[in-house]
Amino acid sequence: MEQFKDSILRTVHYLLSARVPDIIDILIIAFLIYKLIGIIRRTNSNRIAKGIIIVILVLWTSDWLNLTVINFLLSKAVEVGLLALVILFQPEIRRALERVGSGSILNLLRGDIHVQAMDTAITQTVIACKAMSKSKTGALIVFERLNKLDNQINTGTIIHSDTTAELLKNIFYNKAPLHDGAVIISGGKIAAAACMLPLSGNQNLSRDLGMRHRAGIGMSEHSDAVVAIVSEETGAISIAVDGMLKRHLAPETFEKILRNELIVEEEHGSKKKKLSDYFKVKKHE
Repeated sequence: MEQFKDSILRTVHYLLSARVPDIIDILIIAFLIYKLIGIIRRTNSNRIAKGIIIVILVLWTSDWLNLTVINFLLSKAVEVGLLALVILFQPEIRRALERVGSGSILNLLRGDIHVQAMDTAITQTVIACKAMSKSKTGALIVFERLNKLDNQINTGTIIHSDTTAELLKNIFYNKAPLHDGAVIISGGKIAAAACMLPLSGNQNLSRDLGMRHRAGIGMSEHSDAVVAIVSEETGAISIAVDGMLKRHLAPETFEKILRNELIVEEEHGSKKKKLSDYFKVKKHE
């Protein structure tokens, strides 16, 4: 009991003596841990994370109980495990570095989007996708956010036009020359069409997902883009964000998700509620 009181007193003393750099240090570490938990939840790493926690708990227990041999073996295993973790999480680490390298510093500092242009683009996209869903016209529309998509834009045909429903429907008309590929919308304007996107490397995707859906998920894995997809087979409307796919959306839900993800509240200077509210537990349907 005395040891517990001493621990509480030491903790309180430390908190009272904390300096501003110490508080900043703690906040940064907490933010990194929060991001790490987010990565684990978005990927199939839950079991790996649980295994790591169990090993750490057993290592701590063996040290507390003076189990020398077990503690020695687990300590060496942890040393090797650090390298193994880098190998296991190599795709996630690479994507994180790509996002940092491709992000615009100005956008990161300002955090704003051309709200009026994006609002119009969303309205026109919803109208177009609703019509293409009825006619079962396949479509793949990428909304650029902070991460620049210049590499993908350069693979297509530059358009740089206002976003209108008629233009989107004409682009994805199955006899049109630009229908095979993705449209990329940047700053509320159609930047390019017939763009090539990276396919998802996720081996656990549903087998009924075609190349269009896999490309949309892949783009959302490699960037912070929001990707709208219309199925050519069923006419179903879907959205991919952060490697997660939400399928069979009603037009109203589709529009609500786009606005929640893409529109910034000017008076608050922050994004509205994220799409994660719509993705409860399952990563993919």
